[in-house]
Amino acid sequence: MSMVSDMTVTIRLPTRTLFEGQATRLTAMASNGAFGIWPNHIDFVTALVPSVMALHLIDGSEEFFGLDEGLFVKKGPEVVVVTRRGVRGNDLSSLEELVQVSFIQMDEEERQARSALSRLEAGIVRRFAELQRAQQ
Repeated sequence: MSMVSDMTVTIRLPTRTLFEGQATRLTAMASNGAFGIWPNHIDFVTALVPSVMALHLIDGSEEFFGLDEGLFVKKGPEVVVVTRRGVRGNDLSSLEELVQVSFIQMDEEERQARSALSRLEAGIVRRFAELQRAQQ
């Protein structure tokens, strides 16, 4: 088995790829606590909890991501993270603000979508009831 010095990390959201690049290590949070992954770490799968993921990139810089619940899969030199919501920040202080703004906005949009769906469902039920009364 050959030793590799970096790994390809991809962070996917339902509608787009949030990040794809090379990293030398990363830290993330599962339900049983924080963990770190290096390129030659054994293959690994876990569920992520809402938290911050830190990537150490091959150029020596560090990237931070605020992630919602998700799934983390490491297989060979590839790491794939899928999550419903996520934001990318340059540092922890800006990330906190991004998470607050983005997730609150997403929650409001989801609330509006659920409300519209409820109105649509209620309209369908009302029309079916009217049709049944018309047939009697």
